[in-house]
Amino acid sequence: MKTLQCGRFALDLSRPLVMGILNVTPDSFSDGGRFNRVDDALARAESMLAEGADILDIGGESTRPGAPFVSPEEEMARVMPVLEKLRGIGAPLSLDTRRAEVMREALRLGAVDLINDVSALEDEGALPLAAASRAAVCLMHKQGNPDTMQNRPEYADVVLEVADYLKRRLQLCLDAGIARERLLVDPGFGFGKTLEHNLTLLSRLDEVEQIAGAPLLVGLSRKSMLGAITGEDAPSERLGASVGAALESARRGAAVIRVHDVKATRQALQLWQALRDC
Repeated sequence: MKTLQCGRFALDLSRPLVMGILNVTPDSFSDGGRFNRVDDALARAESMLAEGADILDIGGESTRPGAPFVSPEEEMARVMPVLEKLRGIGAPLSLDTRRAEVMREALRLGAVDLINDVSALEDEGALPLAAASRAAVCLMHKQGNPDTMQNRPEYADVVLEVADYLKRRLQLCLDAGIARERLLVDPGFGFGKTLEHNLTLLSRLDEVEQIAGAPLLVGLSRKSMLGAITGEDAPSERLGASVGAALESARRGAAVIRVHDVKATRQALQLWQALRDC
């Protein structure tokens, strides 16, 4: 049985896991401002667990294209009260941050089972912090920073370049003493990629996993690429496309699927798995 050693939990990867998104920010692209009060965040967390989320991913900084700068202090002020309240909820907690300073304080609290880092532990001090913890780590690829990453991104071969970057970051983690069973990789859909780049990555996900050498976390939920395909401008109107993207990700080997719409995604994956196993 393939497992992910995720802080206080050992997660079975024999089926795709659903990671529920909990943005405690005022400006995230889809649900910014809905859950940035602690009570609202807690209610949302409980709701997603009831709907079948396997992991909760808490983030205090929007990394959407063009997102404004948020100081580490502000990010911590947003996430720490929520992490503290959720610490005993009985489910793995993921911290979505790219800053070592935020990781340090959250790990000290003892409430972080997974570090989900869009910068793949490139921030100074992040790698040794992760290595010294029990937390799992997700290493994501991005080209550029949130304020510039969609300004004409270019690749010679997007799959090979993304996978090679992830392979190199993964090796640094292994060299630092992070066990392979604690590592995930994320191709970073929408983070410095055109629609064509995103579709190519999705169609060749299995190659990314094979080259990088770790299970895949995929986040396509409500993203602009789905709006470009469907013509739906409002992220909240992209449910069908998001569920379709989740199923295609699972079919192509994703181990963890990061979503806003937990219940619909979980039901679709249950049907997919039943057909696969019959």
